[in-house]
Amino acid sequence: MGRVGSGQKCHGQVVKNGVDGVLHVGNSLMHFYSCCGFIGLARKVFDEMPQRDVVSWNSIVNGYVKMGELVVARELFDAMPYRNLVGWNVMMNGHLNSNNPGKCLKLFREMAQSGVNGNDATIVIALTACARSARMKEGKSVHGCVIKASKDLNLITSTTLIHMYSRCGREEIARLVFDRISVKNIVCWNAMILGYCIHGNPKDGLNLYSDLLSSRSEGPDEITFVGILCACAREGLLTEARKHFGEMSDVFGIKPSFAHYWCMANLLAKFGLMQEAIETLKNIPVESNLPLESSLWSELLGSARFRGDVILGEQIANKLIDQDPKNFWHYLLLVNIYAAAGRWDEVTQTKERMKKRGIERTPGIQNLFLCGTYSKVASVSMNMHISSLILWALTMKNLKMREMQQLHWKLLMNLWLTVLAALEKLNIMGTFIHN
Repeated sequence: MGRVGSGQKCHGQVVKNGVDGVLHVGNSLMHFYSCCGFIGLARKVFDEMPQRDVVSWNSIVNGYVKMGELVVARELFDAMPYRNLVGWNVMMNGHLNSNNPGKCLKLFREMAQSGVNGNDATIVIALTACARSARMKEGKSVHGCVIKASKDLNLITSTTLIHMYSRCGREEIARLVFDRISVKNIVCWNAMILGYCIHGNPKDGLNLYSDLLSSRSEGPDEITFVGILCACAREGLLTEARKHFGEMSDVFGIKPSFAHYWCMANLLAKFGLMQEAIETLKNIPVESNLPLESSLWSELLGSARFRGDVILGEQIANKLIDQDPKNFWHYLLLVNIYAAAGRWDEVTQTKERMKKRGIERTPGIQNLFLCGTYSKVASVSMNMHISSLILWALTMKNLKMREMQQLHWKLLMNLWLTVLAALEKLNIMGTFIHN
């Protein structure tokens, strides 16, 4: 707030000295207020500017995009007298980061029709949108445009192509792109390893990890081990997972983060080692993201429900409620635990506790997971997203054991997609996707 105050004092001096009408000064003030989150003040500066250039328009559009106000941003974008590539990229990236890859790609098509040529950032944004929406046909079209424009793919574009083809279930094409990269860094190694471990054949991912170690080009990093542990979880390789988890710190000096504990806890839960899974969770670093940690506890609570372990379910539910005492879905999961065990007195007591604490269902449409497809109907909190998936699973009746096993992994993979979003700060695909 000290810096904000200093900036406002500078604004006062600008007005006092009568230079607030200078174009570049106005642009700087707008940028300052936007970066500080004061979009209203930024808009006031914009509206009062006697003249504006393309930088002015891009700055105010970018400010609204950063605040998540994409409707207003689009209105301003449409009103721009001249739209350059920066504005198009800002709008595309805004929709991509707001989990709306469809609108992102629509903007990409509009940009192409308007005659504006994209740059590397544009291609990365478009390919990432194709990956998130599994639109391989459109992704291949973008790939073709890149090849026509330049025969040589740069490392960033190649890595994004690997990610896109892997997400679309075409690991063989992703591997062709990977093999054609002459000088590989750890980011592209990770993209291919994660592609196998999460979307393809986990054994291929483990084999590629061995190739990475043999190449001696770069050592693995924290993201590499997320993929390796996820592969072990998918294949049920508990012994190998313990080995890799230990080697992280003992051999490579990598401190385990939330995602690594998450993978280990899910694998332990799969083997029915719920107490050990809980002990693993207790080792999660204090600085870990609390909503994500809560989602992990929610997954374990669902596992306890499947196994009929009411006592364990109570322990996990209490941990969830302690972390987020106002979350309706955590209480509802506990109600389902008790109901499945026929403990109706506890069901009543839990509902009474919810009533006394003023716990009510948050209005709005949830994310739904039906028949193996994931559909986001409306934007909700991460905890509600995870809990709603598990709650749907808990209400399913008369599932055969094989079907239950398949359901467990569908839940696991949807949870994993949530973790991927949180790991962008660790450069799973590199921070080049943003800005």
